[in-house]
Amino acid sequence: SPAFKRMQAEGKATKSIYVESFLRWNTLKIVLLALFSIMMAQGVVWYTGNFYTQFFLERLLKLPAIDVNILMIGVTSVSAVLYVFFGWLSDKVGRKAVMSFGMGLMLVAYFPGFHMLTQSANPQLARAQQAAPVVVVADPDSCSLQLDLTGGAAQFGRACDIVKGVLANNGVSYRNEAAPAGTLASVRVGDQVVQGVDASGAAPSEVKAARAELETRLKAVLAAQGYPTTAAEAEIDWPVLFAVMVTFIVAATALYGPLAACLVELFPTRIRYTAMSVPYHVGTGWFGGLQPAISFAIVTAVGDIYAGLWFPFIVTAVALVLTLLLLPETRHRALVD
Repeated sequence: SPAFKRMQAEGKATKSIYVESFLRWNTLKIVLLALFSIMMAQGVVWYTGNFYTQFFLERLLKLPAIDVNILMIGVTSVSAVLYVFFGWLSDKVGRKAVMSFGMGLMLVAYFPGFHMLTQSANPQLARAQQAAPVVVVADPDSCSLQLDLTGGAAQFGRACDIVKGVLANNGVSYRNEAAPAGTLASVRVGDQVVQGVDASGAAPSEVKAARAELETRLKAVLAAQGYPTTAAEAEIDWPVLFAVMVTFIVAATALYGPLAACLVELFPTRIRYTAMSVPYHVGTGWFGGLQPAISFAIVTAVGDIYAGLWFPFIVTAVALVLTLLLLPETRHRALVD
């Protein structure tokens, strides 16, 4: 653009943007620090608070979609004020302090918060998991890591994969029990046993049909053991549910509110928008965007509906340490150097 060419002529913008941004250590280290501190955390914290919670409530806890939407409208309304507040606060006390608070709060809230979501949104599910624990009995070598990045879930057609996928999609935690090689995977719910079905190598439509057939049989056994098919409206504790969601949003907005100002202040004017775009999009797209798929793969492998939280927890913990130790305070930096 003419403006950019004028900046280059005045020496305010580089003529070798990629070399200066990514091939020189004094600037590359800023790119890496921004990615592995604030942007990596922003990806998982913001996506957990705004998106993974919706998946967890609707798909795993069986809260009606209309209730989830109303809840998110309320939480989003609160967040609109919080973004401005934390941006303003970072002008007073510093970007680093506010963003570190957001990461720290989320670390404290991850596991207790999601357990409280279950207790307040679907207490019957929590009771059923205690009264009739579920066990998947399968040959460990027949179970895949169900990391589905392309929407091709049909590739997971072995009996163990189908069993675990159906349970995870229905919000049922389970314990893994090793079986002899070649054993067809099965599910034990209390004193009831449901045999799995193998569709390995079958066409996608056949895998889908096998999943549906197993899900029908398994849901009948789960229901008989007290597992709910949907959250009971009368048992939902709305104040606690809303309070937990707001806690997540406070953490997300505390991190996100000062973020734009911090990124702009962190990078030199000559390379600013090219250099900062890489950590921003990688942190948001890769760490945040891939979180649901990675978390679901962890859940199916471990058998605990909360196990997927280890991915954002570890990412946030690493990012917080790097932020506290290495990220400079940028509040009073000039935007033009």
